[in-house]
Order: sequence, then C-alpha cells, then structure tokens
Amino acid sequence: MTICDHIPNDRVTRVAEAERATFVARNPKSAALAESAGRHMPGGVPLHWMKDFGTPFPLVVDRAEGAELVDADGHLMADFCLGDTGAMFGHAPAPVVAAIRAAVGDGLTAMMPSPDVTRVGEGLADLFGLPFWQVTQTASDANRAVIRWARAITKRPRLLVFAGCYHGQVDDVFVARDEDGRTVNRPGLLGQVVDLSATTVCVPFNDLAAVERELARGDVALVLTEPALTNTAMVLPAPGFLEGVEAACRAAGTLFCLDETHTISTARGGYTRAHGFAPDFFVVGKPIAGGLPAAVFGFTAAVEVAMRRVDAERPHGYSGVGTTLSGNRLQLAAMRACIEEVMTADAYAHMLTLSAVLADGLAAAIARHRLPWSVTRLGARAEIVHSPTPLLDGAHAARTVDHDLEGVIHLFLLNRDVLVTPFHNMTLVSPATTRAHVDRLVVAFDQALDALAG
Repeated sequence: MTICDHIPNDRVTRVAEAERATFVARNPKSAALAESAGRHMPGGVPLHWMKDFGTPFPLVVDRAEGAELVDADGHLMADFCLGDTGAMFGHAPAPVVAAIRAAVGDGLTAMMPSPDVTRVGEGLADLFGLPFWQVTQTASDANRAVIRWARAITKRPRLLVFAGCYHGQVDDVFVARDEDGRTVNRPGLLGQVVDLSATTVCVPFNDLAAVERELARGDVALVLTEPALTNTAMVLPAPGFLEGVEAACRAAGTLFCLDETHTISTARGGYTRAHGFAPDFFVVGKPIAGGLPAAVFGFTAAVEVAMRRVDAERPHGYSGVGTTLSGNRLQLAAMRACIEEVMTADAYAHMLTLSAVLADGLAAAIARHRLPWSVTRLGARAEIVHSPTPLLDGAHAARTVDHDLEGVIHLFLLNRDVLVTPFHNMTLVSPATTRAHVDRLVVAFDQALDALAG
C-alpha cells in the first residue's frame, strides 16, 4: 500500500506507466530538445533541479505569460507552479516587462546605485514595515548576509533553525535531527566536509520549549525561520508559537529573522505584516522583482546602528557580504515596478479569494474519494497533504510524504495541461489566475483520484 494505506502500490505503478507513455507521445519536440541539450547540459537541463518534475524527459517551455505557459509542443497550460514562487505574481507582469525594457538600454550593472534606489527603499519600508534594506541576487545570498551580520553584532557563534526548514543554498542551515534528536548534517549533501552541528542547532518546529532551552545557553546569535515550513509538506505555526519564539529571542538577546521568500503568499506585506510581528531581520527573494533574479533583506533601526558599529570596528577588507551584481540597475527597475504596480492590494485580494476556492475544490475531491488527506492553505498557497490533520513539525511532514504517489498525480495533471509544483503538489494562485484555471485543476485532480481508485 502507499503511505496513505488507501491506494495500492500496484495501482500507483499502473497509472504512472500509463501517464509516462502519454507524456512521451504528446511531447516529441520536448524530447528532441532535451536530447540535443543533453550533449552539453547533463540531463538536458541548465540546473539539475529541473529534472525533479518526474517526467521521462524535461518539458521544455516555449513561452509563459500571466498564469499560463506554452511548451515546445504547443500545449497551453494553466500554471499553478509559477516557477516555484519566482513568478508568484504571474509570468512577465506588464509593468515589470515595461520597466526592464526601459532600463536595459541604459546599462545593466555599474556597481553604483541608480536613481531607483530611493523609490525601492521607500516601497520596501512601506510594504513590509522595516526601515532599512539591502539588495542581493538571491534569497540564499540574503540569508547568508543576515547570518553573518547577526554573528558579528551579537558576537555569538550559533544559529538556530527548525527541522524541515528551507533557506536556500546556505551551508549553515543544511542540518537535520537524527532519531535521538541530535543535530546532524542533512543527508544527501554533496561534498560536505564540515560538521555543521558545531555552530547550528536544529529543533522541531512548533516546539517552543526546545527553542527556549537552546536560547538559555546564551550563545545563539540568530533564530532563522520561515513563518510556516513550506518545503517539506506545509506546516503551519501553532497558535502562539511564533509569538513565543519572538519573545524568547528578545529575552535572550538573540536576533530573530523571518524568511518570507515563500510565505509572502500570505498577504500584502507577508505573514509578518499580516500577523503583526517585528523581527530584527526580514528576507524575501524570488518574486520581489517579478521573477528577475533579486532578493532583499530588511532590518530594524537598532540593527542598522549595530551594523555601523561593527563595520567601523573591523579591519579593512572584504566583509563576506555581497556580490558585485547585487543591487544592479535592472534589479532595481524591476523591483520598483513590482512593488509599486504589481504587488497591490487588489492583486492580493484576487489571489487570496481564488486560492480559497481552489483549496475548497481540492478538499471536496478528497472527501468524495474518502481519502485521509487534507488541504493546507496559506494565503495564495495551497497544498495537498497526505494527512487528515494539520502537520505538527518537519518529522510529521516527512512521515506523510509519498514521492511516488505525488509524482503520479503531478504527471497526470501535466498531461491534462495543468502544472503544479512537483514538490508535494503545492499550488499558487497569481493575479492572472482565473476561475477557469482553478476549475481545470480541480476537475483534473478529481480525475486523477478516479484513476488511482481503479
């Protein structure tokens, strides 16, 4: 049986074989392009993650706009993956495209600020509530900068993260908990030679007592967390948990960072603004410039003062923070357009309303098939969870994951012109998503469950 004990493994295998054959038959151009690309790009992709969609060969995208994309074979798809959040506000938003076109002829990067800096800073402060900001290329870069600044300011070595967290390509956070609850290097890391448990501790999400015990040691510089775990089957915070973490950090002299790269789906201003948190640091990446590579980290006035003190005291030389392409002209132009014209209150109202419709539709299909699953939703983000009750922490989430079952559902939907994120069958609703797109997904998901029911 599968992990949910309601769909036999042989049925999953049978449906998967049929869907793989269908995918091959309907995508000959993608197959040919993947084969030719494979002569120089391993697996036919420029980044190995692009093989994680579980298809027999990579699906090649010809173009994307709004909430739709067209593949190399001409199939028009309703896109609920949206670049795994990078295109959360839709592909090629018109204001961002216009801003890029206007800016590109004036130079892409000069390692000096452009006139857009003032407006971008004002927009970020207004949107998210923190007064000071810096720009990076990715959220990974932003998180690395925050960790380094926190250690320099507090003069403490340790970082606290939660089991099942995801903060990008950041060495310090690649940890997990073993069966005895000890912090260990995360399995599957390539080329890892350093024992990360020396300077990072990993505790269960929603376990405030565990956080307080670690902070009581007095050597934790930073608690880095998403408001909700989003990369391990979505885990929402228990009532009062994040408030307790924030208070514990204040009491212990530990800095507190909310990484909202995914949870910006919650509401305009993210989970932080919607729920009234006041973190020392705030990070958001992927969607902040409409999908152009860019990220930002914000911080309080008190942190800015401490940064200036640390910077004045250190020897001259590279700080370990920043890259020469960070804050380039194109990033700032795209970011300004996205903040001012795309990430609007009306856009979020549409996204949140339609995401609720989608979540209800998916839940109704699950109920019709009497499966012990549920749908977890956070603003414009909704995810099919193989548990009848909300997930408690990363370990609970891991126990519910059935990669084969998730993969066959994803492939089934893809063959019916619907794309969802392959990681845990998560969905996003954009300002360009329509009720027709939502209905198409709900119907296709119901059909997938029919096929799996035999």
